[in-house]
Amino acid sequence: MGHDHDHGAGLERAGERHKGRLVAAFVLIGGFFVVEAVAGIWTNSLALLSDAAHMLTDVIGIGMALAAIQLASRFERRRDEARSRHTFGLYRLEILAAFVNALLLFGVAFWVLIEAARRLTDGPEVLGTPMLVVAALGLLANIVAFLLLRAGSKESLNVEGAYLEVLADTVGSVGVIVAAVLLQLFGWAWVDPVIGAAIGLWILPRTWHLGRRAVRILLQAAPEGVDIDELADRLAGLDDVVDVHDLHVWTLTSDMDAASAHLMVTDDADTHGVLDQARHLLADRYGITHGTFQVEPSSHVGCADVTW
Repeated sequence: MGHDHDHGAGLERAGERHKGRLVAAFVLIGGFFVVEAVAGIWTNSLALLSDAAHMLTDVIGIGMALAAIQLASRFERRRDEARSRHTFGLYRLEILAAFVNALLLFGVAFWVLIEAARRLTDGPEVLGTPMLVVAALGLLANIVAFLLLRAGSKESLNVEGAYLEVLADTVGSVGVIVAAVLLQLFGWAWVDPVIGAAIGLWILPRTWHLGRRAVRILLQAAPEGVDIDELADRLAGLDDVVDVHDLHVWTLTSDMDAASAHLMVTDDADTHGVLDQARHLLADRYGITHGTFQVEPSSHVGCADVTW
């Protein structure tokens, strides 16, 4: 754009920057999921089984996140191939992984709620001491994974999906510990399904937020915080610009927003200057560094023929 036509790869994607921490969290959570699932079946604890189920979604979710990052990175290295069918690369796979993570979390939460309701009237005997020991170890594993993913969750929606699952497990492990202590002290059998249901209810709003953000990106909605009408007015206010149409702003993946527009200018306009102004407006005001502009002289006709 403008005088500088260097369209290099730029900054490394947010997901790629945190891949090593995702791998460490995957190994840690995957190993402990097996321990907690076996212990949940042995102790008959719904709270422990619900925490293990959340860990399973962690393993699947983090695995999908890693696969999406790997595929996107592999395709990125081949982006200059002229015959490529994926002209935007495979970056969107990271958002698709985040969306599937949200679906998994919804499924687990509803299963726990249904099972908790059943166990309130007819629940098996729960072994409190083994349940307490395993829950304490699970809490330790979740805290380590939580710290590994916290920084990346602020930059990548894909990493945020994995982070929210680990966060849910961390809270879940605390709940299981509370249930085990109350079960040991007072013999309250009802506390196990109640804590299990509370874990499911706690994660639902966070899962909704993650899924909503992923859907917005998949539907190519404008990034939150970008007022399309305001942007159109600002572009129209640039020197020599007389009209703005076909304006689109969307998110490709986390930290990668893009925009395109047709700028109609006066016949004697400095098109280089118009492009530079538009580029700086996007970058400085909206943080969008990838913009594609079609500059049209006011005497040009043809855009009105496009029907969508």
